[in-house]
Parts: sequence; C-alpha cells; structure tokens
Amino acid sequence: MTFGSPLGLGRTVTKRIFFILFVALCARSAFAVSEAELDSLYNDFRIDEVEVTARALAKDIIVPQTLKGEELQRLNALTVADAIRYFSGVQIKDYGGIGGIKTINVRSMGSQHTAVYYNGVQLGNAQNGQVDLGRFSLDNLEEIQLFNGQKSDIFQSAREFGAAGNVYLTTRKPYFKNNERVHVRAQMRFGSFALANPNVGVDVKLTDALSLTFDAEYVYSDGKYPFRYRRVFPNGETAYDTTAIRQNGDVNAVRTELGLHHYYRTTGFWRVHAYNYWSERGVPGAIVNNVWRNGERLWDRNTFVQGQWQDEWWNRWSTRVLFKYANDYTQYKNYDERLLPSNNRYLQQEVYTSFANKVQVFNWWDVSLAYDYQFNSLNRENLLLVDSKEYFYRHSHWLSAATAFNVKEYLRMQASVLMTAVSQQPITNSQKPRFTPGIFFSLRPYPAIDLSINAFYKQSYRYPTFNDLYYTDLGNANLRPELARQHSVEIAYRKATQKYELNFGASYYYNRVTDKIIAYPKGQQFRWTMLNLGMVKINGVDAKADMSFYLPLRFVLRGRLNYTYQTAIDVTNPNDTYYGHQIPYIPWHSGSFVLSLDWQSKRGDHYGLNYSFIYVGERYSQQENIIYNYVQPWYTHDLSVYGEWPIQRYSLKANIEINNLLGQDYEVIQNYPMPKQNVRCTLAFRY
Repeated sequence: MTFGSPLGLGRTVTKRIFFILFVALCARSAFAVSEAELDSLYNDFRIDEVEVTARALAKDIIVPQTLKGEELQRLNALTVADAIRYFSGVQIKDYGGIGGIKTINVRSMGSQHTAVYYNGVQLGNAQNGQVDLGRFSLDNLEEIQLFNGQKSDIFQSAREFGAAGNVYLTTRKPYFKNNERVHVRAQMRFGSFALANPNVGVDVKLTDALSLTFDAEYVYSDGKYPFRYRRVFPNGETAYDTTAIRQNGDVNAVRTELGLHHYYRTTGFWRVHAYNYWSERGVPGAIVNNVWRNGERLWDRNTFVQGQWQDEWWNRWSTRVLFKYANDYTQYKNYDERLLPSNNRYLQQEVYTSFANKVQVFNWWDVSLAYDYQFNSLNRENLLLVDSKEYFYRHSHWLSAATAFNVKEYLRMQASVLMTAVSQQPITNSQKPRFTPGIFFSLRPYPAIDLSINAFYKQSYRYPTFNDLYYTDLGNANLRPELARQHSVEIAYRKATQKYELNFGASYYYNRVTDKIIAYPKGQQFRWTMLNLGMVKINGVDAKADMSFYLPLRFVLRGRLNYTYQTAIDVTNPNDTYYGHQIPYIPWHSGSFVLSLDWQSKRGDHYGLNYSFIYVGERYSQQENIIYNYVQPWYTHDLSVYGEWPIQRYSLKANIEINNLLGQDYEVIQNYPMPKQNVRCTLAFRY
C-alpha cells in the first residue's frame, strides 16, 4: 500500500509560462497537423508490418516512448510490468516472482500520479490508487505507450488531462485479408518454477464492418525459486549468508477478454470490450529475521465492461463517448500464527462516462471540451468480527477545455485547463473544485531536418485514496490533495534512409510535489496515521535512442538504449536528519539496453536473436541515506532466440528465453529477493 494526492493553480504559473516561452522562442520549428486516424479494420491488401519505435516528431508535442508489434514480442517479458522496465525515467516496484505485485513510478512522482489506460479508458482503484501491472499479459497487446505530461492530441477525455504521466495499453485489432473470416492463435508457454501459461485467441469477421475478438489465458506457477540471503555489517563482517527457497509465492490465474469492433463510413466506429481476471496467490512477504515462510493468501476478481463510440461531422467536428462499469473483489487472509489473524473482504464498484468534442475552427486552430463523471464505492468487511461492514463512496467530476495552434510550419502549441470536483461519504475535509493548467510547445528550427524542441509546464494532483482516508488505525479524514508541478524540456531527432533509421531524444525535467501524503508512526507498533508532509524536489535527465540498420542478405540489426539520471530529495524541514536526502527507492542512475538481430529467408522463414540488459543503481530503502538503509545496485542480462515458419496459411513459432543469464542475486524492494537464472519456452500456432 502506498500513499499520495493533488491541488489547484499555483502562484508561480505566470513565471513558469514565461520560462517555457523563452525556451520556445530560442528556436523555430515546423510541424504537420496531427489528426487521429482511425485504424483500418479490414484491408483487401495489407503490407507486412514494419516496426517503428518512435512516431514522427512532427506529430507529437511530447514524443512518447513506444513498444509495439514484433519489438514488444521480442522482449524477455511476460507482463506489461516486465516490458515497461525498458522505458527511461521509470521505476517498477516488484515484490518478486510471477505473482508479486508490480506498480509503476514515472519520474519519481509516485504510482498514484501515473494513470494507466486500457483501450483509452483509465484503469481505476479508488481503494489504494495503484494498478498492478503484473496481471496484464502481453499476449493480447498490440502497443504500449508512455507519455510524460499528457497525450499530444487534445481530443481526449477530461480525465486524461489530470495525470502527471499516462501509460496506454492497446489490445490487438483484427486484420483480415481477401476472403479471410477467421483467425486462430494457440500458444503454450512453460518454464522455470513450474510455469504453465497456455493462451488462445480467436478473431471472427461477422460482417464487412463488424468483427469479434476473444482471448483467454491461464497462468500457474508454484513460485518456488532459490535465493541467497546475505547481510553484511557496516564493518564488512558477514552477519549471515545462506541459500533458501522462496515460499508462498504461487499464483493461479485466469484471464478472459471479449471484444466487438464496428467501423462504418470512413469516420465512425464503436467498440465494446469485456475483461475478467481471477487469481489466487500467496503473498510471500519479506525475508527478515530468518523467517522464510508467510501464511498470507490473496484472492482477486477484476471485471469490467467498457465501450467507445466516435464519429466526425462536417469534417471539422469530432465527438467521442466512453463508458465503463467495473466490479473488483479482493479477499485477504492471514494464517500466520506470528501475526494477528485477519480475513478481510473488499468490493469496489466503478461507473464512468465521458463526453468529448473537438472542433477545427481553422486549419491551424483546434479547440476541445470534455466532461467526465465517475462514481466509486468500496465495501469493506472483516469476516472475523460481527457487524464490521463499512461503506464508502465518491463522486468525481472532471471538466476540461483545451486548444491547439499551428503557427505556419514552425511552431505547435497546446494549452489546457482541468477542473476537478470530488464529493464523498463519509464527509471529509471540504475540498473546493481545483483547477490545474498545462501548456505545451513544439518547435522545429530547420524544416529540412527532423529535429524538434519540445517543452511543457503542467500541474496535476490527486485526492487521497479510501485507504488514506479511512483505513483502520491509519486513515486521516482531513488529508489535503497532493499537488505536483512538472517542468520539462526535450530535444528529439529522427533520421531515416533506406539503410538505417535513427531516433534520439533527451529531456531535462524538474518536478515539485507538495502536501505529500505519508504514513507516520503514532508511537505504538502497528499503529500509524496519515499526514500531509512537506515538499519533494525532483530533477532528472532522460536520454533514449532507437536504431535500426538494414544489412545485406536480409539481416536487420536493431538497438534500443535508455538512460536516466535523477535526484528526488526531501526538502520539508531543515531540522530533519534526512533533509536533502534522496527519497526511498529512487536510484540516481538507471538504464537499459536491447539489441536484436533478425533474418528472413526468401520463402518467409524468420529467425531472431535478442539480448537485453537492465541496470538500476544504488538507492536507499528509508528516508535517511545512511549505510544501514543502503540498497546495492543490480543488473540483469536476458537472452532469447526465436524462429517462425509459415506453412501456407498457417504459422508456427518457437521461442526460448533465458532470464537473469548470469544468475545474479538482487532485490528490487528490500527483503524481497528476485529469481535467479530462469528459463521460459514458448510454442505458438497461428491460422
């Protein structure tokens, strides 16, 4: 469980806008008007997909980080969390193994400031504000995108303007060639720690405009992997050094998805998507005081149905409607005799709708207006007590106005303001509607060169979660929202020829977070309270490069490099012993590198070799940066090889992955050991 929150207009907005204007006017740039184009559902003739790891610079004020198609499948990744590790400026909190909870933290803002969208609709969790990315498989995904600030297109729901960072997960869409009506995919993945992961998918062309998709998978693993448990005293002497087997880390999960896609005319479409996820898993817990086994169990059921309708009128007015209903059930049991017994049950429900419009006033000027409404409820029950049922609910409203300008072909600008209003029961500290602005620029100094300079300033905030406000012996009903202010300047360059393609980007960012929500001890063990406390200042540099080289004899060499340097320091109170210290689990240095070599024969056989490296530097597990809280750097090497063979209308594919090739002992979170060397094999069939 983590904590965090939001706010309104700051006194320094004007100064920040002048700062960005100064940066923007130091160069001039050209760009092309970006209009969201509908994906083509059916094609009588379709060229094989060509992988591009960055979109054309002229189309994005803030260039997103993207993984898609074959590049996404080549990574040694099982879940979305595994793949997102290869983005710059990102930290993944991983509590170990396939079943361990995995959350995302972008530019040290906290997981509650990062919104995750599934086919354009946000995944929510009003209870604790976190989304477990470990339960989203890559097998049904077409693309993952990460935007810092917000998406470049102002035609979006109001809620999308509110987050500090946005992750977009897009499921695959059906494509049919001439006379094709059915596609079938079957896949079996197995590997270390008794992993069994079958997956099946079906696409059906019902009519020329309507198609159905179905995808299902099952995941099982006993989660028993060896790890080394070693601690060293500050004087260098070994406190203990032993090897053990991770216990209670098993997972048993089933995911099913069903989608309907309908396109009409050339401008309109609607989609409906149903998702269900069920799991039972052990909670392995921390390895402390030579305790190797924990008795905690967790049951989850996550179900939602969502839809989207979009159309365009008179070639200038576009309308989009979103809706969603979600029902999430969680049960937590603790059988551990060393701890207090517990058997808690939680039921969350969510109703969400969005209505957005965009009008092209002139060819160089667009405006948009959107309104979102969401209802959240939480039922909490302690099954060990009588009459322990509690009920909380929240009404949230978002209203956004945005505009985008194209100044000839040199400058692109975007500005937005979002109003957020929240009411809830039980009534907490009264909160007035909050207004948060954002302003974005993109310039291109030399039209003949695909070079752009991008900058933005944005405010965002979040309200306390239900756990922050009401959790037993922990909540504080008077918490204020947590405000985040972001400043960012980026330079991006792209060059493409018949022999190679290069995408490069580097950005500097400065963020401030005030009224940070933290858990604070009240003096008694296991009894804490929530407080708004001070300020965190974040400075960082992200650098990323994507390269593709088209070699003789049909070889293609691809490389992807990411690096992040950042400081995130607590500047709340100069009298604190940790004043000016790096906040917990934020490394100064981190990065990743991916290298792949592909070859395709004349008959269509496809072979590939993929190597990836991830590095996370030194950091601290507590607020005080002292040797007792020091966490060592870690890195992993992963290797995979695959082959794909077309047989008439069929396709067979085999893939072997070796993860943590050198068998390094490491921990992402202190006292939660990660697996050493492990292997996964995949066999896939497509029709």
